[in-house]
Parts: sequence; C-alpha cells; structure tokens
Amino acid sequence: MNILYPATIKKEEDTFVVQFIDFEDIFTEGETLEHAKAMAAEVLTMMLEFKVEHQESIPLPSKARGKEIYYIAPEAAVQSALLFIFNKGEQSLSDISRALGTSWAATQRLEDPKHSPTIKTLEKAAAALGKRLVISFE
Repeated sequence: MNILYPATIKKEEDTFVVQFIDFEDIFTEGETLEHAKAMAAEVLTMMLEFKVEHQESIPLPSKARGKEIYYIAPEAAVQSALLFIFNKGEQSLSDISRALGTSWAATQRLEDPKHSPTIKTLEKAAAALGKRLVISFE
C-alpha cells in the first residue's frame, strides 16, 4: 500500500492551483508546478497530522486517473503512521504490543504522525500485522 493521494493541479492565470480529490477541504497553490507539488505535500502532511491527532476519519487514497492528476505523498513519518493505522484493522494495541514484545506506549507511538520509527521497528510492526515492509525512492 502506498500513501499517495491524488490531486488535480491546474494552471490558473499566474499560479498553479492544487485540489485534493479525497479531501474537499485540502487545497493550495504554487508559482510553478514544482512549487505547487511541494506546497501540496506540505499541506497534506499538516492536515493528515491534524486528522490523526484528532482521531478523524481518513480515507484510503483513491485511484483517480486523468492528465491533470498528480499523486502527492505526505512526509515519511505521516506515511508510516497511516500505514500502521490502516493495516492494524481490529487488532488492539495491546495484542500488537505482545506480538512485538514491547510496551503499549511504544506501540502507540507507531500511530503518532510526528514520531519517526526506525526501519527495524517498522519491519517488526509489519510482521506483527502479517505484512512485510517495502521501501522505495520516488
């Protein structure tokens, strides 16, 4: 699963306007296409952090298509928190903590979008969830 949210980026006069498809309340703009994409990643990161911290519902990224569609990724710490949240399903943090051989508090940090777990911790968490960790550069 990749945490890449689709957005439209349209040139309007002297700016590029970004609107996220899965979030009607998330939009931004930039002076160039690259600036607009950077601003989109920043605003997406902030909004996802807010939604996680306030336990608001977060949709899985949709698979929109089109020539004006760009896939935007939030910062890595937010991605790892969402991957854990989306994949834990109905498992309790206590059950996952036992599987990891760690404390409940340490497991809870995996849901914190401002916490950057180590790769080793992510590998263990993935295994506890019946998954495997895959890393890529894009």
